[in-house]
Amino acid sequence: MIRFRSINVLCCVVALAGALAATTPTPARATSSYVGSAACQPCHAGEYEKFQKHSKKAKSWKSVATMAPKLTPEELRGCYECHVTGYGKGGFVDHATTPQFADVGCETCHGPGAAHADAGDPALIGKPTMTTCEGCHNASRVRSFGFKPLLHSGAH
Repeated sequence: MIRFRSINVLCCVVALAGALAATTPTPARATSSYVGSAACQPCHAGEYEKFQKHSKKAKSWKSVATMAPKLTPEELRGCYECHVTGYGKGGFVDHATTPQFADVGCETCHGPGAAHADAGDPALIGKPTMTTCEGCHNASRVRSFGFKPLLHSGAH
C-alpha cells in the first residue's frame, strides 16, 4: 500500500512540475506575447514570402520614418496604432528597442502569436475578420483614399 501511495505521489509531483513548466513564460516571452513575423515564417513560408513581397503593410515603417520628423509625438503615436505591430499592447515600443515589430506584421491581423508559435495549435491564433481590418481601415482614417478590403484578396 505504501509503495502504491508513493508512486501516486511521485506521479502527481511529476505532473505538477510539467504543468508549471508549460505555463511558466520563458524570459524572452515574459513581457510580451508578440513574437514577430519572422517566427511565423518557418511554418508559413508561402504566406510569409507573399506578404513580404506584395503587401505594402510589410514595409509600413518606411512611411512612418519618412513622416516622423514632420509630426508631433502625439501624431506619431497615432501612426503607430496602425502602422506597426502591437503598439501599446506588448509589441512595438520604438524602433531601437523593438525593430522586429516596426512594420505591420502577421500579428497585427492575427493577434499575438507566442502561444501559437510555441504549441503550433491553430486554435491559438486569431482569424482576421472585416471587423479586425476596420480597426485601422475606417472612415475617419482613410477618407483620402478608397478602402478596398484585402481580407480575401490573397495578399498573403
